[in-house]
Amino acid sequence: MMNAGKVYLVGAGPGAPDLLTLRAAELLKRADIVFHDALVHPDTIALAVNAERVAVGKRCGRHSTAQRFINKRLVDAVRKHEVVVRLKGGDPMLFGRAQEEIAALQTAGIEYEVVPGVTAALAASAELGVSLTQRGRARSVTFVTPRVAEGEKANDWARTVAASDTAVIYMGAGQAEMIATALLAQGMHPQTPVRVVENASLPERQHYSLNLRDLPSVTRLVIAGPALIMLGEVYGECAQEAARAASEARCA
Repeated sequence: MMNAGKVYLVGAGPGAPDLLTLRAAELLKRADIVFHDALVHPDTIALAVNAERVAVGKRCGRHSTAQRFINKRLVDAVRKHEVVVRLKGGDPMLFGRAQEEIAALQTAGIEYEVVPGVTAALAASAELGVSLTQRGRARSVTFVTPRVAEGEKANDWARTVAASDTAVIYMGAGQAEMIATALLAQGMHPQTPVRVVENASLPERQHYSLNLRDLPSVTRLVIAGPALIMLGEVYGECAQEAARAASEARCA
């Protein structure tokens, strides 16, 4: 059977609908069917005014759609629809399992295109007003996740973080104690500044300032949305400014 159309792997950005790229917004308006992640904002999905909308999201600790099933749905859909959108949170090419979907499409001989999106680390940095790189201070940046799927070999994320000037840990807030233990074992200083950012780019965002030694305390916070753990000396001044602001507020 001839394929009728094309699959677009589209980045929905960090959350806020107005951070969607122009190309992504146009594709959603043209889409015949949209397979979307769980964390994509409802107002972003609503742009697909003429499309069938199918939730295929993955959330840690919750019922999720198997990746092989998503792959099959994409292959089947493009044989019936001209514009098939796979809408992923953040950027498709960063912790989005895009390569598995690309491989399935290539095997089936299906045309595809990847449309980049703003990843959460960039949105969080913008909100904090702290650059991930800084001249003379931070020349390397690492994005990692400690999560490993069943059957996969362990990755050396902790060594990578310890060797980087600035690091952003995705999908790690629920493993804060393990993360702190692993990084301290790699020789990172207990006073390494840390920022935890929840729901980056959204009105309900929350920022928490602490250090590596106290990172396990994050598990006592009520964090319901997606959260990043951001580490590095670049966040030291950020924490000092927050402390000064709090002191000034008490004295006012």
